[in-house]
Amino acid sequence: MQTIGDILKKFNPLEDKYISREFQSYGIYLAEELGDYKHKSLYIRLAKTVPRVVLEKALTFVKDAHANSKPKLFMWKMGKLKKGEE
Repeated sequence: MQTIGDILKKFNPLEDKYISREFQSYGIYLAEELGDYKHKSLYIRLAKTVPRVVLEKALTFVKDAHANSKPKLFMWKMGKLKKGEE
């Protein structure tokens, strides 16, 4: 998990002028980690509505799995975690 200080250090107001909230930055981070920048708005919405613990566990699971389709595996694992079925 990134600290707010780390996010603010990387924040460039000229390049990131549309990112003003922490959850937006985290959503972009998820999209980049999963290689699915096309659906960045989905990850921003998830970062806003889903508890961060669930997102972190799902992202860690995907990183450890070395999957071909990281976004699909991420969404599947996130659904399982939200239901309480680890």
